[in-house]
Amino acid sequence: MFRTLEGPAPKTALPKGSTDCHIHLFDSSTYSAQPGGPPAPADALISHYESVQNWLGLDRVVITQGNAYQKDNRCLLEGLDHFGDSARGVVAIDASISDKEIDAMTTRGVRGARIMNILKGAVGLDQMLEVNARVQPFDWSMIVQFDGRDILDHVADLKQIKGDFVVDHTGKFLEPVAPNSARFKAVLDLVDRGNCYVKLAGCYETSKVGYPSYSDLGALSKAVIRHAPDRVIWGSNWPHNMSNSAETYPDDVHLLDLLMDWAGSSENVQKMFVDNPARLYGF
Repeated sequence: MFRTLEGPAPKTALPKGSTDCHIHLFDSSTYSAQPGGPPAPADALISHYESVQNWLGLDRVVITQGNAYQKDNRCLLEGLDHFGDSARGVVAIDASISDKEIDAMTTRGVRGARIMNILKGAVGLDQMLEVNARVQPFDWSMIVQFDGRDILDHVADLKQIKGDFVVDHTGKFLEPVAPNSARFKAVLDLVDRGNCYVKLAGCYETSKVGYPSYSDLGALSKAVIRHAPDRVIWGSNWPHNMSNSAETYPDDVHLLDLLMDWAGSSENVQKMFVDNPARLYGF
């Protein structure tokens, strides 16, 4: 096991009810990678994440469908069954899903649909509005991830989403932009419409500055927190699928400590880790 599952506690204890809004689960003993997706990473089991959850001081979790499993959401649903009401799920589905299937998933804790337009995601932007129309009556939100450099091409469609949606991974700018750039301003303009959240997650995936400061992503994170602290959530991005060795594996406590600094105040921490996820996912 190259992943770190325990260690020194974060510098600042998280408030009660803190939520990790983005993790994935993988279990090769039961589930296989599906055609069209990337290979599945090393096992990231429920028991592994429970260790991380206890280590970081987290109480709630949002399990997000991993690209390797495409639209086979069974591993995620197993996780929801295990964690019960302290968990919610974001699945990958297309518009052919029946109301009966959506209702059954809702009962098990699913509250969102994933649109992933990069890295062999199962459902892309071309299907986003159709999926949104299917799940909106069930009060599911959408989480949307794409190369943020193309956001100006997607704004018109994003504005058509009914109900809440999340711009994932701080906009996922594969080449980080400045907070005053037109492309990042487009993210803030979406937030100002009242139905858009921004998820801060995986800064190490796109930062060009890198460890330890990740200051380019820090600048974007601090800007969106200042702009709309009621519309920001956080995810650990565990198990850090792009890392496959101890040498490249991110430091979860360091990343959390950075986020606490970027938040700027205990009031913002409460909003980002507790209040905003509770409102969005119905905790």
